[in-house]
Amino acid sequence: MDVQLNSDMGESFGIYHMGNDEGLMRCIHIANVACGFHAGDPLVMQKTVRLAKGYGVKVGAHPSLPDLQGFGRREMKMRPDELTAMVLYQVGALKAFLDAERMPLNHIKPHGSLYGMAARDEVVANAVCDAVEKYGVPLYGMAGTLHEKVSKERKLSFFSEFYADLDYDASGGLIITREHKAVDPGAAVERVLRAIREGVVRSQQGPDVRVRADIVCVHSDTPGAVEVAKAIREALDGFPSKGAGPRE
Repeated sequence: MDVQLNSDMGESFGIYHMGNDEGLMRCIHIANVACGFHAGDPLVMQKTVRLAKGYGVKVGAHPSLPDLQGFGRREMKMRPDELTAMVLYQVGALKAFLDAERMPLNHIKPHGSLYGMAARDEVVANAVCDAVEKYGVPLYGMAGTLHEKVSKERKLSFFSEFYADLDYDASGGLIITREHKAVDPGAAVERVLRAIREGVVRSQQGPDVRVRADIVCVHSDTPGAVEVAKAIREALDGFPSKGAGPRE
């Protein structure tokens, strides 16, 4: 199967607009839809699910820490049971809109700092997995992390993401910034193809680090995201790989 392209979607809130969701929907295979805690609201979630249905894009949940002001990119200390309940709550909200459109929940992908915390902290990773188990769908995360280790120990389906528009540090960790910088579409394509073919990416400090690209992500709030996604989609189309996002 081919490597598939996903993007974080539905990150507007009320009268505040974030990202060109319709433009990106034309380029991607899978949408990770915000569930209200870092972005999104009921009307935005409904609109995004319907938009995805119209373009034949699969939809997964993108739950976050309860950090609307910080866009889910600030770490918080929470008990494991709070984290699990928080993820269950958000995914359930999105699933209601999917059920209304007779669409399946494709996967769960934590957002921002929750994503990073689950990669580094076994307690957080288990708390997220406690929620994912209830829905019986795949989990998206980073290869070689505690998130993957815990998921595999618990027999959960895990797909490793490669980020076309974020930097990696010398340890292979993702550098999550409050605001994303613009990236050159051509350079992004080169990074993605190298990650797929060679399993490495150049770190911010210089040396190559190991990665695995079962799926590829472009963020909707990256400047020029549509152009980046379009270039990557064109490069990915027909490119065979052993790993891929789940298909219907």
